[in-house]
Amino acid sequence: MTRRSRAREVALQVLYQDDLNPGGDLADREEFVRRRLQADELIELARSLIAGVRRNRQELDDLLGRTADNWSLSRMAATDRNVLRLGAYEILFTDTPDRVAINEAVELAKRYGTKNSAQFVNGILDRFLAGHREQSPGPPPASGEDS
Repeated sequence: MTRRSRAREVALQVLYQDDLNPGGDLADREEFVRRRLQADELIELARSLIAGVRRNRQELDDLLGRTADNWSLSRMAATDRNVLRLGAYEILFTDTPDRVAINEAVELAKRYGTKNSAQFVNGILDRFLAGHREQSPGPPPASGEDS
């Protein structure tokens, strides 16, 4: 597991705690991040992912809810729900390449979810990415480039 993957894993663990125990002690969760990661750059990455998902949770949930046909977020396993939030956050709000964000989410789903979680997360995030690209297409190709 790469160091950045480890930071994502710790971020997922904190987001899972937030989801199941919303009134929990934030200082304890911060201490958990510091103890688990130790390296300053990884602590900062985990903190930024956690803060970003927390700050944008309603928007992420709305978008994911529209993407996940026939699935409400409340019906999803808590692990899958939080992996999806983390992956969607990275796609929308960070400079992580979209495919890397999806691959990282799938790996987390394999590690922490059920036997079907990786497929489920991959399908939802692929659909989410396609919808996001339709909403905000990139710049047109420069002249001389193949289309």
